[in-house]
Amino acid sequence: MASIHVDIVSAEGEIYAGTASMVFAPARQGEVGIAPRHAPLLTRLNPGTVRIQNEGEEERTFYITGGILEIQPHMVTILADSALRDSELNEAAALEAKERAEQILADRPEGVDLAQAQLELVEAAARYQAAQKLKGKR
Repeated sequence: MASIHVDIVSAEGEIYAGTASMVFAPARQGEVGIAPRHAPLLTRLNPGTVRIQNEGEEERTFYITGGILEIQPHMVTILADSALRDSELNEAAALEAKERAEQILADRPEGVDLAQAQLELVEAAARYQAAQKLKGKR
């Protein structure tokens, strides 16, 4: 079985290093599936989940807040703005952050950067969605 090396790193440090038979990542144009010998690609990532699959093993899932994806035929590198392992996702905290961001956008208080508030809502919604998906796997 062919495999591809995967590195996920963030400012906090190395999150994952290993091999995979398939990797899925939330690229700006939509989710991208990466198999060994994939064509080279460099793209930005949206907030969302990165899934790493190996035959005969349980799928590994990570939540990222965005970043850069580099694909080479035998290597995938994800430079995440920040990243969490699936075990670190907290559904209640994610829901609270999502609701807080929605309230800020609804109230539009003076002095609030609306672009930043919208970005926080997108990240919180993606984190909440990832936590909900993982809820069934735990």
